[in-house]
Amino acid sequence: MLRIPRPRSLAGQLFAVQAVLIAVVVTGCAFLAYANARARAEESAGLQARAVARSVADAPSVREAVRGADPSAALQPYAEQVRVDSGVDFVTIMDPAGVRWTHRDPRRIGERFLGNTGPALRGRTFSETYTGTLGPSIRVVTPIRDGGRITGLVAAGITVESIGDRVAGEVAALAWVAAGALVLGALGTYVINARLRRHTHGMNAAELSRVYDYHQATLHAVREGLVMLDGQRRVLLVNDGARELLGVHDADVLGRNVAELGLPAPLTGALLAAEPRLDEVHLTAERVLVVSTAPVAGGGRRGTVATLRDHTELQSLAGELDHERGFTQALRSQAHEAANRLHTVVSLIELGRTEEAVEFATAELELAQALTDQVVAAVDEPVLAALLLGKAAQAHERGVELVVAPESRIGAPGALPVRDLVTVLGNLVDNAVDAVTGTPGARVTVTAGTDAEPGTLVLRVADNGPGLPPGAEVFRRGWSEKGPGRGLGLALVEQAVRRHGGSVTAAHTASGGAEFTARLPLPDGAGLRTGAGG
Repeated sequence: MLRIPRPRSLAGQLFAVQAVLIAVVVTGCAFLAYANARARAEESAGLQARAVARSVADAPSVREAVRGADPSAALQPYAEQVRVDSGVDFVTIMDPAGVRWTHRDPRRIGERFLGNTGPALRGRTFSETYTGTLGPSIRVVTPIRDGGRITGLVAAGITVESIGDRVAGEVAALAWVAAGALVLGALGTYVINARLRRHTHGMNAAELSRVYDYHQATLHAVREGLVMLDGQRRVLLVNDGARELLGVHDADVLGRNVAELGLPAPLTGALLAAEPRLDEVHLTAERVLVVSTAPVAGGGRRGTVATLRDHTELQSLAGELDHERGFTQALRSQAHEAANRLHTVVSLIELGRTEEAVEFATAELELAQALTDQVVAAVDEPVLAALLLGKAAQAHERGVELVVAPESRIGAPGALPVRDLVTVLGNLVDNAVDAVTGTPGARVTVTAGTDAEPGTLVLRVADNGPGLPPGAEVFRRGWSEKGPGRGLGLALVEQAVRRHGGSVTAAHTASGGAEFTARLPLPDGAGLRTGAGG
């Protein structure tokens, strides 16, 4: 079975590329160093030959020997001694015609010098590379002056082979240095790429690119919010869901400290906390968020990962479920009371006291009908009317009188969602009933309408209870006088009101109780239709 080899990992590819680059760089550097060493060796050889030739030409003994009858006899041992002492390969002294007086090989004495002598005969010292009896060499030719006359010439040189031998020694040392650099570079590259291989989990470039594409698609696709913070609590990553849930749409949010995002203080505290948080409920201006945070493992303060889930709709549905449960309990209470009244009427009839039975039934019917007529006349929205009737029955069961102010008028909600109106009115009434339960003559008054502030729906709930504690932050999530685990209702009221650009306030009534007033602007004047009746 033919097996297609897996592409090399990114670390392996980088290692191969880096190894080739290091080899090329080291080889290039070695070649340049060799060329430079040879150039310096040739230059040094030329300078050395020039110095030797000039020294010999300027020597008084040489001038004296040139004047004699047999110059070779005196000059040959002298030239050989200078050649050995100076390290050059040859020192040749000749007459102006180029006939040698000295030579490294005595058999060559008397022969003509192989090379140019013209510039020297004109009084100039010059150098050249020429092939003579010893092979190619770098030589310097200079004149011997005796007064104003040129009485001879001196040539000193170093063969190219000797220069090559000098360079060979330097190249050997250079080769060891290059080999060491290549080995160290390869080892360093291997160590770095081994670390890279661990970080990339052995994946190649295509796999990393695919993982990144999936990572980006996942971040943009999930509705849940994801926020990643570094050790200084700066935002490293925030996906589209988190931007929407937190209401942060600035393009430059990355790199900013989470405390600079303008989030509510409790939510900011949860994101900044060093310890993990699990499913904490936090409120923003428009949403109910469930927040979970976890520190990044690995030692030290490396960062935090936070997930955000939107429970706004779930919380609203839970509130509606509570209200429906309240309606059920109210109906159960009414059924129980109706059964008691019916038994009373039946018993009176059995006792033959029909007039008292009719009078009792008529009074109870008028009382119940009066409340229903009052609510129906004031509230044109059936859901709100049912809410108030249910709350009235619940309040009555707890010994609290729920009253709808005669001046109240609530038409159809128009552009305002009934769900939000139920959240606002239901929670305000529940808190008022809870506050006055057990108070003698407990009473809760609901006032609603648009007459006082045209274009704005005003919902006001007042009670004659003990009132609010001084300085109480009643709309802060968690504030409650009912014990731990409570304190969400008024926070939801404020959130629902602000979501529609309104406001909610708390104050004291003249009797010392509490009064909550919610003002909701009617969008574009659409709002409520005036209910009929009065």
